[in-house]
Amino acid sequence: MSARPAGGPVIVIGAGPVGQTAALLLARWGLSVLVLDRAHGRSREGSKSICQQRDVLDIWSSVGAGRVAEEGLTWTTARTYYRGRELFSWSFEHQGPLPPFVNISQARTERILDEAIAAQPLIEVRWDHEVTAITQDAAGVTVHCGERELRAPYAVACAGAGARAVRESLGVSFDGETFADQFLICDIRADLPGWEHERRFHFDPDWNPGRQVLIHPCPEGTFRIDWQIPPGAVPSDAEVGEMIRRIIGERDHELLWRTTYRFHSRLASRMRVGRVLLAGDCAHLMAPFGARGLNSGVPDAENAAWKVAFVANGWAPEELLETYHDERHAAARENLEVTGTTMRFLAPRDERERARRRAVLDGGVREEIDSARFAEPYWYVDSPLTTPEPSRPFAGRPPKGTVPPPAPGVALADVPLPGGGRLREFCRAGILVLLGDMCNLSLFAQVLGKVTTAPLAVRELAALDRSGGLAKTLGAEPGDAWIIRPDAHIAAIIPQAGPERVAAAVSRALRLSHERA
Repeated sequence: MSARPAGGPVIVIGAGPVGQTAALLLARWGLSVLVLDRAHGRSREGSKSICQQRDVLDIWSSVGAGRVAEEGLTWTTARTYYRGRELFSWSFEHQGPLPPFVNISQARTERILDEAIAAQPLIEVRWDHEVTAITQDAAGVTVHCGERELRAPYAVACAGAGARAVRESLGVSFDGETFADQFLICDIRADLPGWEHERRFHFDPDWNPGRQVLIHPCPEGTFRIDWQIPPGAVPSDAEVGEMIRRIIGERDHELLWRTTYRFHSRLASRMRVGRVLLAGDCAHLMAPFGARGLNSGVPDAENAAWKVAFVANGWAPEELLETYHDERHAAARENLEVTGTTMRFLAPRDERERARRRAVLDGGVREEIDSARFAEPYWYVDSPLTTPEPSRPFAGRPPKGTVPPPAPGVALADVPLPGGGRLREFCRAGILVLLGDMCNLSLFAQVLGKVTTAPLAVRELAALDRSGGLAKTLGAEPGDAWIIRPDAHIAAIIPQAGPERVAAAVSRALRLSHERA
C-alpha cells in the first residue's frame, strides 16, 4: 500500500522562541505552518534566556519582531572582579544599525513573537499537543500526539531539551555530560544607581567563596543574578533574601522569580533525519555563559526555514536539506567547544584545573580569564554551499567583540544604506547577487535566470550606495560579484567575475546539478 502524500502545513514542534522563529520564517516564504506545543499555554514568568545577539535581532526584525531590539537593554560596560577587587573592565562599541545585543526576558520576547504570529494568517498554534513519536515515509511525516496523527511534508523539531520521545523515534542519540554544580537564578527589581548599564562578573567573592556570581541589568529597573551554588543545595526563601542583600546591600528589592538548574553539554547525533530537522535545545545543550544557547537556536531556525522552503517550493533538490545538518551541527560543535572551555574554568573538575584557575585569577591577565566568549554567528567557511576564494581566506576566529573581514562563509556586514534601511534587509528575499561597477548587470541577470527558478535578485553595489562607501566598507572591487544566501551569509566572492563562474557559485549554494548550471 503506497503512503498517503503529505499535504498541508509544515509542522513545527515547540512554541518557544526557536519554534516561533521557525514558524514566522517559514510563513515568510509563503508556507503554511502548524505549531504544536505540549504546554497548556504561554508561561509569563522568568527571564530565562535574556541576552540576544545582533544577528538574532536582525532575524527577528525580518519577521516583524523588531520590538525585541527596541525594548531590550544594551549594557555598555563589563566589569570583572576577583575576591572583591576589580580586575578590569571593557566596553562594547556600538557598530552598525542594530545594537550588538540586548538584555530582555525570554517571557517578553515570546510575547512579542506571539504578536507577530497572530498577525500572520499562515500560522496556526495548537497547545496541549505533546508529540509522542514521529514516523516518516517517502511521501511525508506523520507526527503522533498520543492517538492523534498529523501529516506534513516536513517537520522542524524545536521542542527543547525534554524532547526525548522525538529524538528516540528518529533514532537520534543525545550524548554529552551534565555538570555537577548547580546555578541559582533570581530576577529582582531594585533601584541600583550606576548598575543600569553594567554587567558584573564576580569570581570567588567572600559572599560566594570558591564560586562565581553574574549580575545582568534588564529593562524596567530589573536585574538578573546568577549564583553558582554547591551540588544539592536548596536555598530557602530567607537564604535567598540574604544572598541578594550581600550583593545589593540593604536596599529595598522585589524578588520576581527564582529557579535552580544544572548546566549540560550535549549534542544530537543527527540534526536532519529525512524530512525532519532538529533545532535549538532539542538538538544541542550548552552552558549559558556567553549566551550561545538561544543565539544558536534562532540561526538553526533560519537555516532550516529557508532550506525547507526552497525544497518545498521546488527551487532546490532534497539534498539541500542535508546541508542543514552539515552547517548547524558544525556550529553546535564549535559552541560546545567554546562553552566547554569556559565551564572548565568556571567549574574546575579537579585540583589541577582549580590550581590553574587560581593562578590565572591571581595574575589578573585579562586575556587569560575566561568569563565566556560572547555569542557570535557561525561562519560557514567549510560548508558544501560555499565557494572558496584564495584571495579572500577566512582569517580565523576574530578577537573578542569584533567581526572577521568579509570572506566566503562569513555573515555579511550589516550597514545602514544612504537611501534608508539596512544592507541585510535586501538579503532575505532569496539569493542576492551584488555586482561591482565593471560587471554587466543585464548579462548576469540573463544567465542567472536560466540557472534557478528560486527568488533571485541581481543588484549593483553602486545602485545601493552611489557614494561608493558601501563597496569600501565591504572591500569590494569593481570586478567583483558577491553571492549572498537568504540567511545573509556570503556564499561566494568572485573577483573579475564572469557570468558562468557566478552561475556555478549560485548552483553550488543551492545544491543544483552542474548540468543545470
